[in-house]
Amino acid sequence: MFKLARMLLPQQRILASPLRLQRLISTSDEVNAEPILKSMDTIGGLPTELVNEQKLKKTSRTLSTLQNHSVPIAARVTVSKDESRDFMAVFPDLVRDIITVTKAYNCSDAAKWFAQVLQYNVPRGKKNRGILTVLTYKNLVPAQDLTPENIKLAQYLGWCVEMLQSFFIISDDVMDNSTTRRGQPCWHKVENVGLTAINDALMIENAMYAILKKHFSHLDCYVALMELFHEITYITTCGQSLDQLNSNRCVSEFTMENYKAIVENKTAYYSFYLPFALALHMAGYKDAEAFRQSKTILLEMGNFFQVQDDFLDCFGNPEVTGKIGTDIQDNKCSWLAVVAMQRANVEQKQIMVDCYGKEEPAKVERVKELYKELGLPSTYAIFEEESYNMIKTHIQQTSRGVPHQTFLQILNKIYQRDS
Repeated sequence: MFKLARMLLPQQRILASPLRLQRLISTSDEVNAEPILKSMDTIGGLPTELVNEQKLKKTSRTLSTLQNHSVPIAARVTVSKDESRDFMAVFPDLVRDIITVTKAYNCSDAAKWFAQVLQYNVPRGKKNRGILTVLTYKNLVPAQDLTPENIKLAQYLGWCVEMLQSFFIISDDVMDNSTTRRGQPCWHKVENVGLTAINDALMIENAMYAILKKHFSHLDCYVALMELFHEITYITTCGQSLDQLNSNRCVSEFTMENYKAIVENKTAYYSFYLPFALALHMAGYKDAEAFRQSKTILLEMGNFFQVQDDFLDCFGNPEVTGKIGTDIQDNKCSWLAVVAMQRANVEQKQIMVDCYGKEEPAKVERVKELYKELGLPSTYAIFEEESYNMIKTHIQQTSRGVPHQTFLQILNKIYQRDS
């Protein structure tokens, strides 16, 4: 696979003129402050001039995704075995609390069933979002506040994030009629489940609020936590709606604006901003500007995370990533598809229209070949390098009390960098 990466990514040189490097992912504030950027021609969020003239740095450090493009996203956003073990140790207490609440409503049979629902769906996967909540909290508070009680509260909060994730996943799998998830049958495909999965998903979502009430209602941050979960849930369902609507459109209708809206709302808010903001609230942060600065940085991380995922869906090794990419067959509004349509000539655009969103292997392969002809792996490599530097700069510019290292730890886990 390394040979493939070298074939896709010839060693070239970047013309590193800092005055000409434009931000790859802009916030609404930046657009208002720098209107000149809106009128610039861009490719994949990059200025056309940068794509055409900048080349890759000659460096001994290969770009992280092209170096590790066979490593699954979840595996690259790593947590230690100790962190994962400590987090998992709380899960039985979580289930016990939820079942106790359920039984209180004279629903013993439902409680027994719900225990199976929780065990099957919630603790699966890497649990990165939940553990990120705990690690962020530990980084934000002084050592004397890291009592066993506070750490366990942070772990409960992390499990609430994982419950929200399960709610989204079960619902998404039903809508997509998916068959497998995390190496096992999707919940609605399990014998005797079927569309009962819809109600099970709703139970998981609402049990999350039962946990918040039991363990956090005595804290000053309780209302803020509740409001944040409600807000992020609504934002994410809006993103899911955008994704579903775009999947029914022709590839010629895909735009970078729609792509970023889908990514920001469906993925970035709940995967990156939610765990971080929950930890800020629990740590006692009340400065609105600290939350705003954090949101800007974390949504930028979320945007790159999804672009990276889109790249791996096409160019990753299924034997290692654990999944066979289907974005082309599923007619997904992916970064690669949007950039391809931006760069393609009339004939190439017709190839995309004829082949994208089709199941035939020959048509899928033709799209992948077109991506290579258009130089998308090299464009992605530039995007990766420059977005890393841009996010790092934004982190260094934050000024409202959140330790820079807290952001950098997340960023470097995504990029697999040591510095």
